[in-house]
Amino acid sequence: MASPAWKGFITFGLISIPVKLFPAARSSRVGLHQLHKVCKTRLKQPLFCPTCNRIVERSEVVKGYEYEDGKYVVIDPEEIKKITPESARSMEILAFVNEPEIDPLFFDSSYFVVPEGEGKKAYQLLLKTMEDKDRVAIAKITMHQREYTVFLRPYDRGIALHTMYFANEIREAPGYGKIENVKLSPQEIKLADQLVDNLSEHFNLKKYHDEFETRLKALIEAKQKGREIAAIPRPERAPVIDMMAALKKSLEKTAQGRKAPLHTGRETSAHEKRTGRKAS
Repeated sequence: MASPAWKGFITFGLISIPVKLFPAARSSRVGLHQLHKVCKTRLKQPLFCPTCNRIVERSEVVKGYEYEDGKYVVIDPEEIKKITPESARSMEILAFVNEPEIDPLFFDSSYFVVPEGEGKKAYQLLLKTMEDKDRVAIAKITMHQREYTVFLRPYDRGIALHTMYFANEIREAPGYGKIENVKLSPQEIKLADQLVDNLSEHFNLKKYHDEFETRLKALIEAKQKGREIAAIPRPERAPVIDMMAALKKSLEKTAQGRKAPLHTGRETSAHEKRTGRKAS
């Protein structure tokens, strides 16, 4: 059984909801280890102290902050406990916001919020209210010796939690968003619109998988059986010189798989997408 990543309370006004957090997703990858090329032995990385010129035990390890080159302030675990805020046990909802206002770029790790015993009714009330109002709750939580601002939102008949990147954690990329002096013709825009229509479909998570992971497993199995594996063909891609010609060829290629229009009648609300229930 999975262990909870955090256990405490969601506070909603004067309402307190006992909950547990469980990781909502995790990467599934084939692990490749570092080996000694000569004898194929797995290499280890010992904790080595260059001053004492010896390997140290885990029990001898402490944590510290380097404030100058080679100089550290040692932090004791008991001192960490003294400065741990209330959010280590209580997740207070600070505000409710409209979901479209939150860009996915700010989402970090995801968790499922599971109610405990007597908190199920209050949990259901909070969930239904957020669904009906199309709102996302913002709260604070401390776990793994760090305080996070988090989003709580309805997801698949429950509440999902996403830790948030702070504004100072969003990086800049040189030249990003600064495309200047580029003119698009009406014909190019029209053909690009048609190409997007040809490739449009409803999102289906099960359709997507890690092809490299599948091929890596096949490679490992083949080598275990002493077989060679064929290389994946990689067609050469020439740089696009004539945009109009490239768009027209792309349209011809995708025309056969064109899907029916996705929007028929009225739009489906965010609440209906999450719950599967139509508004009356």
